[in-house]
Amino acid sequence: MPRNIDMTALRSFVTVADTGGVTRAAAALNLTQSAVSMQLKRLEENLGQTLLDRSGRGIGLTSAGEQLLSYGRKLLVLNDEIYSRMTDDAYEGVLVLGVPHDIVYPAIPRVLKLFKAEHPRMRLQLLSSATIRLKELFANGECDIILTTERGCDRDGEILVEKPLVWYGAPGGSAWQKRPLPIASEPLCTFRRPMQTALDAASIPWEMAVDSDSTSTVTATVSADFAVLSMLAGTAPPQLEQVSHQGALPDLGSFNINLFVSDAPKGQVLDDLSSMIRSAYAAPQLALTG
Repeated sequence: MPRNIDMTALRSFVTVADTGGVTRAAAALNLTQSAVSMQLKRLEENLGQTLLDRSGRGIGLTSAGEQLLSYGRKLLVLNDEIYSRMTDDAYEGVLVLGVPHDIVYPAIPRVLKLFKAEHPRMRLQLLSSATIRLKELFANGECDIILTTERGCDRDGEILVEKPLVWYGAPGGSAWQKRPLPIASEPLCTFRRPMQTALDAASIPWEMAVDSDSTSTVTATVSADFAVLSMLAGTAPPQLEQVSHQGALPDLGSFNINLFVSDAPKGQVLDDLSSMIRSAYAAPQLALTG
């Protein structure tokens, strides 16, 4: 049958070892000397080992005590971490962050990591969808913060950065040279219509080579040099690269990345998340040129 370590007694033992005596340990733990002594005796009885060498003027550790000290410190650190995480007064529940799939990188993973470090007991749910869908969810109160990609910005939104919409394809690929131009897009992608309109205005024939609801499918097909697509500069995954077309493809203009923050009473944690997002998009690596 498994037996359990008495954590209170273990803490007394480690404190005695660290302070060099029962008197000092009792003061550090705000206990009486007799209480600490009783806990030490109970721990020795529980383990069936003599942990303290009481033969000299001071208190030393036996070989068993030295071994327990190493384990004990680790157990107390883990115990204190668990207790802190589970009883933290800063617990706020759940926040939902909505981000268009094509601007998740490179900023959002950094934001998620920083937020987790600052609010370890807060659950941050990332929801990835098209701008039009995210705005619907936000209006219905189903998202606490959303990012959008738009030409302009609604009055209740905040422009974080303006970035050029550019052509992306496979590294070293040649799909951009084909005519009709094979393009890829998701049906609700904000950049789909501007891409098609720009090609029509430039009298460049095109065909929808990849039309899928799956971001992974679109990215995989483009990375295999079957098509090209349009994304904001600096936001493409590493398996794609910006097409150096030397003017062979039309300019696509620019889009804003906008921030919308709910006015629901979520406390300081919501302010912290919005500040982290602002800082991420103000970073040099997310400059206008990508």
